[in-house]
Amino acid sequence: MTVEFRAPATDADWIAYHAIRRRVLFELRGRGAVYDPNHPDDHVPGRYPFVLWDADEAVAVIRVDVQHGVATLRRVAVREDLQRQGYGRSLLRAAERFASEQGCTHVVSHVDAGAVGFYERCGFRRDAPTEGERSIPMSKRLP
Repeated sequence: MTVEFRAPATDADWIAYHAIRRRVLFELRGRGAVYDPNHPDDHVPGRYPFVLWDADEAVAVIRVDVQHGVATLRRVAVREDLQRQGYGRSLLRAAERFASEQGCTHVVSHVDAGAVGFYERCGFRRDAPTEGERSIPMSKRLP
């Protein structure tokens, strides 16, 4: 597996980015109709969308939001046909390297309950949940 972690730069990159997010995070969860590929959040300063590529194939996506030395990992998704093949781990490692390069000392994420074990195996720990949250808050200190 030779992977490359890079920000979307072309129209084709953005199409791949949104296709993975829409399918994995919205359609498979019964919320496909609410997905907005033109939502301005991906273009706010301090928010960095990325695609993980294996050769010329988009395999996973993430957005890293950087603020005050903390990186928030958002909209983490691996294509459904490629899950459990190491891409998620590669994606998180690349995002953590990027966060470190931005001066971050911690990464945090709000994780789907089904992904908690994966994040724990990647070195994250559970944080105290906020009342009413559907996701599990998790964090990791960066070296």
